Amino acid sequence: MAGAILALAAAFAVTVTVNTGDPLIGALLFPVGFCMLYLLGFDLLTGVFTLVPLALIDKRRGVTVKGVMRNWGLVFCGNFAGAFTVAIFMAIIVTFGWSEAPNAVGEKIGHIGEGRTLGYAAHGAAGMLTLFIRAVMCNWMVSTGVVAAMMSTSVSGKVIAMWMPILVFFYMGFEHSIVNMFLFPAGLLLGGNFTIADYLIWNEIPTVLGNLVGGLTFVGAMIYATHYKTSPELGRDGDIAAQPAAIPAE
Repeated sequence: MAGAILALAAAFAVTVTVNTGDPLIGALLFPVGFCMLYLLGFDLLTGVFTLVPLALIDKRRGVTVKGVMRNWGLVFCGNFAGAFTVAIFMAIIVTFGWSEAPNAVGEKIGHIGEGRTLGYAAHGAAGMLTLFIRAVMCNWMVSTGVVAAMMSTSVSGKVIAMWMPILVFFYMGFEHSIVNMFLFPAGLLLGGNFTIADYLIWNEIPTVLGNLVGGLTFVGAMIYATHYKTSPELGRDGDIAAQPAAIPAE
């Protein structure tokens, strides 16, 4: 469901951009999808890249490397299934069931797929480096939104905290593995001039790796390193352990 909702938000943002001619308006509205999936408690790959390893680092009971990898694998597959389903639905919508050429929104989606695969490939190693860094910076922002939302207990506070970094990543054109699970399959379905191999090698695989590095390094590890000593100590069973009584000042 997380992949499906985020894919629908991406389709929404592209539609807004095409209809208004202003990509900033599309970027301003795209975070609505992220807010919906977060508030509903759905799992997004970029989020679990950041949060799940922290349980392993903190040596929480029952958390293993195998368990972390299983979580990542299941979320990846689920996100892809949801995003691909929306890609099929949108391809049907913008072509009237493949009975006519794609409309302006469909043309835009197809060109996005070309530019963000063949465009990187044309620059060789420099293009691959650029793609990877864009993916790192993407999940730096997305995971910042995930963590920032935890600062508030109100829905409005969570939404505001999430909205800001998600807006930044989308408008800056950073690479998000789940958004791309929609954009590129949809582009292929709509006749985009690139191949499945182009999509996997020159976008999806490096993007997944970059998202992992960005979220885990710039958000997960940094937050843990700076805050774990001030957090309530957890007992072996996962419950918050009793804190020692404060020593009165003399």
